[in-house]
Amino acid sequence: MALRLGDEAPNFQAETSEGKIDFHEYLGQGWGILFSHPKDYTPVCTTELGYVAKIKPEFEKRNVKVIALSVDPVDSHKGWISDINETQGTIVTYPIIADADRKVSNLYDMIHPNASETTTVRSVFVVGPDKKVKLTLTYPASTGRNFDELLRVIDSLQLTSQFSVATPANWKDGEDTIIVPSVSDEDAKKKFPKGFRTIKPYLRYTPQPNK
Repeated sequence: MALRLGDEAPNFQAETSEGKIDFHEYLGQGWGILFSHPKDYTPVCTTELGYVAKIKPEFEKRNVKVIALSVDPVDSHKGWISDINETQGTIVTYPIIADADRKVSNLYDMIHPNASETTTVRSVFVVGPDKKVKLTLTYPASTGRNFDELLRVIDSLQLTSQFSVATPANWKDGEDTIIVPSVSDEDAKKKFPKGFRTIKPYLRYTPQPNK
């Protein structure tokens, strides 16, 4: 069965380019992103892993740990990391899971037989501090992911987990948010001291509460 939003992210132990890890222990009390790659030494994956290494401080600012996965073994990962560092002008310092037996790939339904019988699609799982799945994305092997969008989504997920708001289309950190319909106008006056504007009874904007 595919993982759905709100499901617990299955725990696992695996060998990685940074040594053996227990997934839940690795995440600790923070957030996490698990993202898979079809195989080592492939061009799109090389650019993805390099870009994530460059913006890793942005994930750290948000208390998010990143961990990648490929079906190749650790020795292959280490050689590939050297290529990534060289070609992308960065240093990969986060673990890449070696999933040669497809244990994690199958646990997270990362192999889609109609796309490929043997390699993983570009899956993304965002996991919250409660170890629940907060977001899933699936890209085909041919399309590189937009990791700036993942940072935007994490900003929204972290904000909306703390306050009774949602974020509108194309929202970015610092912009106005939407008060969720379950909050009455009376309660909104207490919860949102910066005030709010009503477009429709169900569409009320308020400045971002934590800014």
